[in-house]
Amino acid sequence: MDKLKDIKGILFDLDGVFYVGNEVIPGAPETVEYLKEKGIACRYVTNTSTKSLDSLHQQLTGLGFSLERDEIVSAPYAAVLYLRRKQYSSCYLVMEDEVKQDFQEFKESDTSPDVVVVGDIGKEWNYEIMNRIFQLMMQGTQLIALHRNKFWQTAAGLQMDIGALVAGWEYATEKPALIIGKPSTAFFELSTFDLEISPEKLAIVGDDIDSDIGGGQAYGMKGVLVKTGKYRWDYVAASPVIPDVVLDSVTHLKECFD
Repeated sequence: MDKLKDIKGILFDLDGVFYVGNEVIPGAPETVEYLKEKGIACRYVTNTSTKSLDSLHQQLTGLGFSLERDEIVSAPYAAVLYLRRKQYSSCYLVMEDEVKQDFQEFKESDTSPDVVVVGDIGKEWNYEIMNRIFQLMMQGTQLIALHRNKFWQTAAGLQMDIGALVAGWEYATEKPALIIGKPSTAFFELSTFDLEISPEKLAIVGDDIDSDIGGGQAYGMKGVLVKTGKYRWDYVAASPVIPDVVLDSVTHLKECFD
């Protein structure tokens, strides 16, 4: 646990770390409060591409977590910031209608957009949508993927995520997608810029060995893997990523700062 003795700030993944489905990981809200009392800065980072910032904030506060909306950095919000910086004006948005609320400043177009922004639309995926994205990419439109996660944990078990679809478009078009969410370095820079804490004094707590731990370590942070959510021993054992700390759940994080 000494590996966390100099940590001044923590980034928390959400799904699988704080909750699974609508079930809160026991003791998670109390753990966050404990760390705040210790003077540890906290940010909440997620690749979730099916909820707006407002919805995520309402969900977390409804589950008993005390935090501000501007402490949350989601992959869709990171994409909004990227589009602003690049001064793009039009997008083909493939995501839940709720998430499109965060992109209201941009014009929607499925014929000649500046970029295609892809999140997850669950059971709405069909060949027509997938082929339209392919056609736009072949015309030269940049694909921006909110993440490329392989799978995620739900109350019904593991579910396939959009990473396989992103890989498919890259294969078919021979053009790389721009990945906005974890594990991209840009995402971690955005999530921590206002903390004014150097990466070596930061840690990320997550259940994804690749996106959370691998991405955080590549940025220079410590990686704390929890055995909740999508954690699977065999998958972790086969990964080249080695966590700095492994905990049964986020509640054991308090022991690292006692």
